[in-house]
This record gives sequence, structure tokens and C-alpha cells, in this order.
Amino acid sequence: MTFRRFYETWFDHLHHLVDQLTKAPRPATTQEESHKLLQLVHKVMTHCSEYYRVKSLAAEHDVLSVFSAPWSTSLERSLHWIAGWRPTTVFHLVYTESSILFESRITDILRGLRTGDLGDLSPGQFRRVSDLQCETVEEENAITDELSEWQDGASDLIGVCSGLDRKIEQLVRIEQKADDLRLRTIRRVVDLLTPRQAVEFLIAAAELQFGVREWGLNQDRQRENV
Repeated sequence: MTFRRFYETWFDHLHHLVDQLTKAPRPATTQEESHKLLQLVHKVMTHCSEYYRVKSLAAEHDVLSVFSAPWSTSLERSLHWIAGWRPTTVFHLVYTESSILFESRITDILRGLRTGDLGDLSPGQFRRVSDLQCETVEEENAITDELSEWQDGASDLIGVCSGLDRKIEQLVRIEQKADDLRLRTIRRVVDLLTPRQAVEFLIAAAELQFGVREWGLNQDRQRENV
């Protein structure tokens, strides 16, 4: 199976998983419901891990195809950072969703009522999110610098083929580092959230992905019809 076919199947199943997340009871009022939320979060994270496992194999086979990402829309590719989404996007999403929910629940919060959702992050959670964001920015910058060095050396390949395999292997490692950071960032954010907050975060992340892809598909169709 080509990665493009895998991605289409994977993306369809993501829709199914998000539908399950959306229908899950929030807040969980029983131990059984809380366990169900944890199971759903685990299923989504396993689904994400499988995506990056298969993508890593695809990169080893043809890393240039992974960078060109023919399974993505033009809009999605314009937003890519090293063949995928930028890891620090996760933190902007957390802050945005938290702010929206906080404003919608501000009356209850001011009355001292805990909502338990993403709008009710504790000071400790905000501190850990901020620390994780700083760590992620440093790793992002290091990988970006590594890719810049790789690109700076591209002129050495002109007219010679002896070093091409080594350069491609370096590019594979850079892409895999970027994907590893993406997956680790999601995992670490989910780990510092409560089950309910994790469900809300994963729904928001998937809806952003769905929205960008749908908009991109519409733009590509319009361009083809011109």
C-alpha cells in the first residue's frame, strides 16, 4: 500500500475516532465514563503513533516524496514545516481553546465553580505548558538549523553523485526528528491534561486539521476548474 492510500484510510478512521470523542460524556460522572474517556484518548494517540510509524518507513523509502506530500492539498503544503505541521502549533491551539472556553464560563469561574474543561487549566498546568513550549521551541530551532545546513551543502552535489546517498540519508534523519518532535509534543501535552481536557484538546486539533484540509480541497478544485 502506498503512503497516499494509507493516509486516506488513516484520515477516514480519524473522523470516526473524533466522532467517538465528541459523543463521549463530558464531564464523566462515573468511574466507568472516566475509564471510557481514557480509552478513547489512548485510541487516538495510538492512531497518531501509527501514522508516524508508517510515515517513517515511507521516508526511508522515498523521503523526497514525503517532503512533496502529494496526498496533501496546496494549502496544507504551504503550512508545512519539514514535511508536516509545526510542533509549537499545539501550544497556540491550547491557549486559544482555553481562552475561548474561559470567556464562555467566566461567570461560573468567578463564582468559584470549577468547570473542569480546557478553560479551567490550573496554574500548575499553565506553567507546565509554558515550560514545554520553551523546550519545544528550542528543539524546533535546532532541527531547522540542521535542515538549513543540509540545504547549504546542496551546491556540493552539483556535478557529482558520490555523496548523494549520504545527503538523502541525512534528510531522512532530519524528517524523522521533526516527526518525533511532533508526536512527543502531542503526547506530553495530553499527559499534563485531565481526561476531559485531553478529549477536548484532541477534538480541537482534529477539527483544525479537518478544516484546513477541506478548505484546501475546495481551493484546489476551484483552481483546476479555472
